[in-house]
Amino acid sequence: MWSGPRNLSTAMMYSFAARGDCQVWDEPFYAAYLKTTGIDHPMRDEVIAAGIADPDAVARACLASLNAEQSLFYQKHMTLHMVPEFDRGFMRGLTNVFLIRHPARVIASYAKKREAPDLADIGFVQQAELFDEVADWLGHAPLVIDSADIRATPRETLSRLCADLNIPFTDRMLHWPAGPKPFDGVWAPHWYNAVHASTGFDEPEADLPALSPEFQRLCDRAMPYFERLERLKL
Repeated sequence: MWSGPRNLSTAMMYSFAARGDCQVWDEPFYAAYLKTTGIDHPMRDEVIAAGIADPDAVARACLASLNAEQSLFYQKHMTLHMVPEFDRGFMRGLTNVFLIRHPARVIASYAKKREAPDLADIGFVQQAELFDEVADWLGHAPLVIDSADIRATPRETLSRLCADLNIPFTDRMLHWPAGPKPFDGVWAPHWYNAVHASTGFDEPEADLPALSPEFQRLCDRAMPYFERLERLKL
Protein backbone atom coordinates (compact mmCIF):
# COMPACT_ATOMS: atom_id res chain seq x y z
CA MET A 1 0.00 0.00 0.00
CA TRP A 2 1.64 3.21 -1.24
CA SER A 3 0.66 6.57 0.20
CA GLY A 4 2.04 9.77 1.59
CA PRO A 5 1.91 10.51 5.32
CA ARG A 6 -1.35 11.28 7.13
CA ASN A 7 -3.36 9.32 4.56
CA LEU A 8 -5.22 6.91 6.88
CA SER A 9 -2.27 4.63 6.21
CA THR A 10 -1.78 3.43 9.79
CA ALA A 11 -5.49 2.72 10.24
CA MET A 12 -5.39 0.66 7.04
CA MET A 13 -2.43 -1.29 8.41
CA TYR A 14 -4.39 -1.93 11.61
CA SER A 15 -7.38 -3.03 9.54
CA PHE A 16 -5.38 -5.65 7.66
CA ALA A 17 -3.59 -6.81 10.82
CA ALA A 18 -6.99 -7.37 12.44
CA ARG A 19 -7.82 -10.00 9.79
CA GLY A 20 -5.69 -12.56 11.61
CA ASP A 21 -4.19 -14.00 8.42
CA CYS A 22 -2.01 -11.00 7.57
CA GLN A 23 1.53 -10.11 8.59
CA VAL A 24 2.15 -6.34 8.49
CA TRP A 25 5.24 -4.13 8.23
CA ASP A 26 5.18 -0.46 9.16
CA GLU A 27 7.14 1.77 6.71
CA PRO A 28 9.92 -0.66 5.76
CA PHE A 29 12.14 1.95 4.05
CA TYR A 30 11.92 4.69 6.69
CA ALA A 31 15.36 4.07 8.21
CA ALA A 32 17.00 3.73 4.79
CA TYR A 33 15.30 6.93 3.60
CA LEU A 34 16.53 8.94 6.58
CA LYS A 35 20.03 7.47 6.41
CA THR A 36 20.38 8.06 2.66
CA THR A 37 18.92 11.56 2.48
CA GLY A 38 20.16 12.96 5.79
CA ILE A 39 16.79 14.63 6.21
CA ASP A 40 15.75 15.61 9.72
CA HIS A 41 12.55 13.97 10.98
CA PRO A 42 11.21 13.61 14.52
CA MET A 43 12.99 10.71 16.27
CA ARG A 44 15.44 10.41 13.36
CA ASP A 45 18.19 8.64 15.28
CA GLU A 46 15.75 6.20 16.89
CA VAL A 47 14.19 5.35 13.53
CA ILE A 48 17.56 4.60 11.93
CA ALA A 49 18.75 2.56 14.92
CA ALA A 50 15.57 0.47 15.02
CA GLY A 51 15.18 -0.12 11.28
CA ILE A 52 17.10 -1.54 8.33
CA ALA A 53 19.22 1.22 6.81
CA ASP A 54 20.32 -0.79 3.73
CA PRO A 55 17.61 -0.36 1.06
CA ASP A 56 18.61 -3.53 -0.77
CA ALA A 57 18.17 -5.53 2.44
CA VAL A 58 14.74 -3.95 2.93
CA ALA A 59 13.73 -4.88 -0.62
CA ARG A 60 14.78 -8.50 -0.07
CA ALA A 61 12.78 -8.62 3.16
CA CYS A 62 9.71 -7.28 1.37
CA LEU A 63 9.83 -10.36 -0.86
CA ALA A 64 10.58 -12.84 1.93
CA SER A 65 8.42 -15.88 2.56
CA LEU A 66 5.57 -15.52 5.03
CA ASN A 67 5.30 -17.39 8.27
CA ALA A 68 3.15 -20.51 8.31
CA GLU A 69 0.22 -18.87 10.15
CA GLN A 70 -0.28 -15.95 7.77
CA SER A 71 -0.94 -16.07 4.04
CA LEU A 72 -0.91 -12.30 3.38
CA PHE A 73 1.78 -9.65 3.87
CA TYR A 74 0.60 -6.03 4.16
CA GLN A 75 3.39 -3.49 3.71
CA LYS A 76 2.64 0.13 4.61
CA HIS A 77 4.96 2.07 2.30
CA MET A 78 5.49 5.83 2.17
CA THR A 79 5.94 7.07 -1.39
CA LEU A 80 8.46 9.72 -0.33
CA HIS A 81 10.74 6.99 1.05
CA MET A 82 11.39 5.61 -2.46
CA VAL A 83 14.12 8.06 -3.41
CA PRO A 84 15.74 7.70 -6.86
CA GLU A 85 18.78 5.94 -5.40
CA PHE A 86 16.69 2.93 -4.35
CA ASP A 87 16.14 0.05 -6.77
CA ARG A 88 12.40 -0.42 -7.28
CA GLY A 89 12.62 -3.78 -8.99
CA PHE A 90 11.30 -5.55 -5.89
CA MET A 91 7.92 -3.91 -6.50
CA ARG A 92 7.35 -6.26 -9.43
CA GLY A 93 7.02 -9.07 -6.90
CA LEU A 94 4.25 -7.29 -4.99
CA THR A 95 0.65 -6.29 -5.62
CA ASN A 96 0.84 -2.50 -5.48
CA VAL A 97 -2.16 -0.44 -4.33
CA PHE A 98 -2.22 3.36 -4.04
CA LEU A 99 -3.98 5.03 -1.11
CA ILE A 100 -4.91 8.68 -1.70
CA ARG A 101 -6.25 11.52 0.43
CA HIS A 102 -7.17 15.12 -0.39
CA PRO A 103 -4.05 17.32 -0.03
CA ALA A 104 -5.79 19.82 2.24
CA ARG A 105 -6.45 17.08 4.81
CA VAL A 106 -2.93 15.72 4.50
CA ILE A 107 -1.30 19.13 4.93
CA ALA A 108 -3.47 20.16 7.88
CA SER A 109 -2.70 16.89 9.67
CA TYR A 110 1.01 16.80 8.80
CA ALA A 111 1.63 20.37 9.94
CA LYS A 112 0.50 19.44 13.46
CA LYS A 113 3.37 16.94 13.68
CA ARG A 114 6.20 18.57 11.71
CA GLU A 115 6.64 22.23 10.84
CA ALA A 116 6.78 23.75 7.38
CA PRO A 117 6.15 20.73 5.12
CA ASP A 118 7.03 21.09 1.45
CA LEU A 119 5.79 19.19 -1.59
CA ALA A 120 8.41 16.46 -1.24
CA ASP A 121 7.37 15.80 2.37
CA ILE A 122 3.76 14.90 1.58
CA GLY A 123 4.47 12.39 -1.16
CA PHE A 124 2.03 13.35 -3.93
CA VAL A 125 4.63 13.77 -6.69
CA GLN A 126 6.38 10.54 -5.70
CA GLN A 127 3.05 8.71 -5.57
CA ALA A 128 2.20 9.74 -9.13
CA GLU A 129 5.66 8.68 -10.33
CA LEU A 130 5.40 5.27 -8.68
CA PHE A 131 1.87 4.85 -10.02
CA ASP A 132 3.07 5.51 -13.57
CA GLU A 133 5.97 3.11 -13.15
CA VAL A 134 3.71 0.31 -11.93
CA ALA A 135 1.16 1.03 -14.67
CA ASP A 136 3.92 0.68 -17.27
CA TRP A 137 4.91 -2.73 -15.86
CA LEU A 138 1.34 -3.97 -15.67
CA GLY A 139 0.04 -2.52 -18.92
CA HIS A 140 -2.93 -1.10 -16.99
CA ALA A 141 -3.65 1.15 -14.02
CA PRO A 142 -3.00 -0.40 -10.59
CA LEU A 143 -5.62 -0.17 -7.85
CA VAL A 144 -6.32 3.22 -6.27
CA ILE A 145 -8.35 3.61 -3.07
CA ASP A 146 -9.49 6.89 -1.50
CA SER A 147 -9.33 7.35 2.27
CA ALA A 148 -12.52 9.42 2.13
CA ASP A 149 -14.41 6.43 0.71
CA ILE A 150 -12.97 4.16 3.40
CA ARG A 151 -14.12 6.59 6.11
CA ALA A 152 -17.57 7.05 4.55
CA THR A 153 -18.40 3.42 3.75
CA PRO A 154 -15.72 1.17 5.24
CA ARG A 155 -17.47 -2.15 4.74
CA GLU A 156 -18.38 -1.50 1.12
CA THR A 157 -15.04 0.07 0.17
CA LEU A 158 -12.90 -2.59 1.82
CA SER A 159 -15.09 -5.31 0.35
CA ARG A 160 -14.43 -3.92 -3.13
CA LEU A 161 -10.71 -3.68 -2.43
CA CYS A 162 -10.55 -7.27 -1.20
CA ALA A 163 -12.53 -8.47 -4.21
CA ASP A 164 -10.09 -6.76 -6.58
CA LEU A 165 -7.18 -8.27 -4.64
CA ASN A 166 -8.79 -11.73 -4.84
CA ILE A 167 -8.79 -12.14 -1.06
CA PRO A 168 -11.82 -12.65 1.17
CA PHE A 169 -13.26 -9.72 3.07
CA THR A 170 -13.87 -10.19 6.78
CA ASP A 171 -15.72 -8.00 9.27
CA ARG A 172 -12.64 -8.18 11.45
CA MET A 173 -11.11 -5.51 9.19
CA LEU A 174 -13.59 -2.93 10.51
CA HIS A 175 -12.37 -2.87 14.13
CA TRP A 176 -9.18 -3.15 16.16
CA PRO A 177 -8.28 -2.59 19.82
CA ALA A 178 -7.30 0.88 20.95
CA GLY A 179 -3.72 1.61 21.92
CA PRO A 180 -0.22 0.92 20.56
CA LYS A 181 0.40 -2.22 18.52
CA PRO A 182 3.45 -4.50 18.67
CA PHE A 183 4.09 -3.92 14.96
CA ASP A 184 4.05 -0.10 15.19
CA GLY A 185 7.23 1.61 14.08
CA VAL A 186 9.43 3.12 16.78
CA TRP A 187 8.18 6.56 15.63
CA ALA A 188 4.62 5.80 16.79
CA PRO A 189 4.79 7.96 19.98
CA HIS A 190 5.23 11.06 17.81
CA TRP A 191 2.87 10.29 14.91
CA TYR A 192 0.18 7.83 16.06
CA ASN A 193 -1.67 9.53 18.93
CA ALA A 194 -4.97 9.80 17.07
CA VAL A 195 -4.96 6.32 15.54
CA HIS A 196 -4.06 4.81 18.93
CA ALA A 197 -7.31 6.29 20.26
CA SER A 198 -9.31 4.71 17.43
CA THR A 199 -11.01 1.33 17.26
CA GLY A 200 -12.20 1.55 13.66
CA PHE A 201 -12.69 3.95 10.78
CA ASP A 202 -15.22 5.96 12.81
CA GLU A 203 -17.23 8.51 10.83
CA PRO A 204 -16.92 10.15 7.39
CA GLU A 205 -14.41 12.94 6.85
CA ALA A 206 -15.45 16.42 7.99
CA ASP A 207 -15.43 19.43 5.66
CA LEU A 208 -12.08 20.34 4.16
CA PRO A 209 -9.93 22.27 6.65
CA ALA A 210 -9.16 25.95 6.16
CA LEU A 211 -5.49 26.46 5.30
CA SER A 212 -3.15 29.40 5.69
CA PRO A 213 -2.19 31.11 2.40
CA GLU A 214 1.18 29.33 2.47
CA PHE A 215 -0.39 25.91 2.97
CA GLN A 216 -3.09 26.65 0.40
CA ARG A 217 -0.36 27.25 -2.18
CA LEU A 218 1.17 23.90 -1.22
CA CYS A 219 -2.24 22.27 -1.56
CA ASP A 220 -2.72 23.81 -5.00
CA ARG A 221 0.64 22.36 -6.12
CA ALA A 222 -0.33 18.89 -4.89
CA MET A 223 -3.88 18.86 -6.31
CA PRO A 224 -3.06 17.86 -9.91
CA TYR A 225 -1.26 14.72 -8.69
CA PHE A 226 -4.16 13.83 -6.39
CA GLU A 227 -6.79 14.48 -9.05
CA ARG A 228 -5.03 12.23 -11.58
CA LEU A 229 -5.28 9.26 -9.26
CA GLU A 230 -8.69 10.20 -7.89
CA ARG A 231 -10.19 9.75 -11.35
CA LEU A 232 -9.00 6.11 -11.28
CA LYS A 233 -10.08 5.13 -7.78
CA LEU A 234 -12.25 2.14 -6.91
